[in-house]
Amino acid sequence: MRPHVVAQVAVSLDGRTSGFDIDVARFYALATLWQEDVTLVGADTILAQEVAVRSAPHPGPRPEGPLLAVVDSRARVREWEGLRQLGYWSDVVALYADQTPARPPDSTTRELVTGYDRVDLVEILNVLGSRGARTVRVDSGGGLLGALFDLGLVDELALLVHPVVVGSGQRWSEGHSLDLQPAGTEVFEGGVVWLRYCLS
Repeated sequence: MRPHVVAQVAVSLDGRTSGFDIDVARFYALATLWQEDVTLVGADTILAQEVAVRSAPHPGPRPEGPLLAVVDSRARVREWEGLRQLGYWSDVVALYADQTPARPPDSTTRELVTGYDRVDLVEILNVLGSRGARTVRVDSGGGLLGALFDLGLVDELALLVHPVVVGSGQRWSEGHSLDLQPAGTEVFEGGVVWLRYCLS
């Protein structure tokens, strides 16, 4: 059975996902409420953080933490061991497609291969569910989030809305029409608002 999929996104008042200072501590404190079994992330999100991953402390895997699953159809991610050692996740798995470029022969990163030229997200979620995952939290924007919306795979949406107007850049829901059912609202100090919705 497919796991429950939650998309968590930090946005500005005008719906942008970059160009402002995100309340990172609050974002990840709220993320713990789902107690996800898997954190699903796109390669672009990881690549944007690779320098930080290399310089961050590496206390080692957290056995009770979620699995980090990275959609990486073009095999661009290189910091697999650094991600594994960050102390957030129990392990990492690379999500590849049949046509993903060859990986180094000495790679020890776990792989899950689905789809032909792109990762098959439906199959990935079904496989994760068959392996015991009940909740998957999507911590990504751009292409991955859009693809999940297109396929109707997101069950819950949580927006952490920051009181700033950016004025340029891509909006988190660019090109998508979503039927949202309100599930909760909370206002925090400083004007940050947490909006939760169920998708029908």
